[in-house]
This record gives sequence, C-alpha cells and structure tokens, in this order.
Amino acid sequence: MPLVAHNHLPVFKRLRDRGQQVLSAKRAKRQDIRELHIGFLNMMPDAALTATEHQFIRLIGASNQIAQFYIYPFTIREMERGADAMEHIDKYYFEFSELREQGLDALIITGANPANPILEDEALWSPLMEIVDWASDNVASMLCSCLATHALVKSRHDIERQRLPRKRWGVYNHTVIDPKHPLTWEINTHFDAPHSRYNDVSKEHLEKAGIKVLAESETAGVHLAVSPDQFRVVYFQGHPEYNAVSLLKEYKREVMRFINDVRDTEPQFPRNYFSVEAKKISSEFLANALLAKTAGTEIPPFPDIELEALVYNTWGDTGKAIVNNWLGLVYQLTNLDRRLQFMYGVDPDDPLGLK
Repeated sequence: MPLVAHNHLPVFKRLRDRGQQVLSAKRAKRQDIRELHIGFLNMMPDAALTATEHQFIRLIGASNQIAQFYIYPFTIREMERGADAMEHIDKYYFEFSELREQGLDALIITGANPANPILEDEALWSPLMEIVDWASDNVASMLCSCLATHALVKSRHDIERQRLPRKRWGVYNHTVIDPKHPLTWEINTHFDAPHSRYNDVSKEHLEKAGIKVLAESETAGVHLAVSPDQFRVVYFQGHPEYNAVSLLKEYKREVMRFINDVRDTEPQFPRNYFSVEAKKISSEFLANALLAKTAGTEIPPFPDIELEALVYNTWGDTGKAIVNNWLGLVYQLTNLDRRLQFMYGVDPDDPLGLK
C-alpha cells in the first residue's frame, strides 16, 4: 500500500525511484483510503541515520494493508550529532512536542549505539522514557529495535541486559515458537534474521516477566517477543529491517577502524554471512592495506563492489511479513468501530481477544 510523501524527506524520492509506490500529499487527499500516522524515533548514529530511515520506511511501504502511511521521523535532541546530521534533522524531522500534540497511531523506536555499560547513564535515557511514557497511553502499539528493546524491558520490567563475551554479529536461523500469534501468523516457521549487538536479554528473563517470546535462535537468542498484553509493545533484538549490505557496511567500518588504529583487534567476519570467496577477498584487502600502512604508501580502496555481489538477503520477506502483521493489528485497533467496542465492554488489556 502507498506511502504518502507529505514532506520532502529524501528517502521518499529514493524509494519512488526504486519502484515503490509513494503518493504525493495532493494525490493522497483525492483517495478514499484510511490513514495511519506512525512516529519513527530514529536514535541511530549519524552514519546510519538515513540508512535506517530507508530500511524501516521501506518495510512499512511494503505492507499490504489498505491504508495510506504517514511517517513522522523524529529524534532525541540530547544525542550528540555532527553538523550534517543536524542539518538533515532540522530540515526533515519533526519535534516530539508537535507529534504529541497531533497524536499518532503507532510508534517505531530504533536501536542506538551504546555509549555506557548502564542504560540509565545514556544521554538518551530520560527523553526516551518521556516519549515511551506518553506513547504507552496514546498509541496503539510500539515496535522496538535492539537497544530500544533493552531500554523498555529495563524500565518496565527491571530486566538487565547482559554483556556478551563478544559482539553477536551475523545472520542466524530462527524458529517461530507460536505460529498462531497474530504477529507470526503465516510467516516462515524457520527463517533467517541478522543480529548486531553487544548485549542480550534472555528468553528466561523475558518469560519470567510475562513477556511472550515468539521467535528465537539456538545461537543468537530471542529475536521477537511481545508484551504481556500480547500487542502493545513489540520487541526485536534482531534487525529485520537490514538490507543485504547492512552487515557489509558494518564490517567495512570496523575493518577501517582497525586499520586506522581506532580498535585494537581485527574484526571477526559476521557469522553465516560471507561466502568463502567473500572472506578471501576481505582477507586479501586487509593484508594489502596493512602492508601499505607499514610501507607508508596509499591504502587500497575497500572492495565494496566485489563484496556487494557476494552477500545476500535471506531474511527480508519474513521481516516484511511480521511488520505487515503488526500494521494490520494497528489498523484494527485504531479503527473507529474498534474504539466504539472499547466503550462497550472490550477488555482494554486484551483489545484483540488474544488471551
């Protein structure tokens, strides 16, 4: 169903140029289709800010719900940003104060790069909690990714994330635990999904708090879970929004940090992601780059083009299906008829009759 380009956010043109249906605001007003207004709290660092916009907005636009999707990107001003990112935010993003005033149907909260071992010490913590407290009473559902998931289970259930021995990074196979839940209805019961994180919350701790785990991996842990009411908060530890090259870009960044002495150790390959040929190309580049550095000569360019041809997206369809199911539930819950049913006896803690 169509996205609506109701402002000049560049990602709308990028998606339209790639073949996705994006309506102008003028054309959208002529269509008799219901609107859904979705807040998009983007807490990703500058280097991933616009890529994350593209990834999540693309997923929403791929939904088959009969609706026009208005996306409202905003961020937390307390986060440190560079000049280019701030220019983009000032030009295209909304302020939380105005979104709070106009109202939203749902909210997506991205991950963020952790800067502190204790979540409450993060600069984003207090403003994030203000947003979450408002959203808990004013939107149908929140969908949280990675660090946002860890922040919400900490604030709502006092579940502490645990530091992993090393970064959990790569593509992992997952199993659906409850294929009858509306969020996992008709998705692949075995599927791949990327993970990229230093911390973890376990299935045991989530379930002890009443949070229902819907999909997990034997090696990567919980991927998808949902709040005790079965819908109000959707938790992802993995990254269904990632493009085929997202992990490749992360790997390139870490390799270049190693070459430039920003990190001490050579980065591991993302698990289950690089082919034998891709590993060979990457290893040869790193060896040549280190030789050039030692010799004081120019470091060769990273082999982006060669590697992009050797990495594949094996998770996109399942990610789209889960987000589509979520948007379908948002659509039901925000429907006027559903609101009238709330007034006449529908359990507000179980509005979709899932219990």
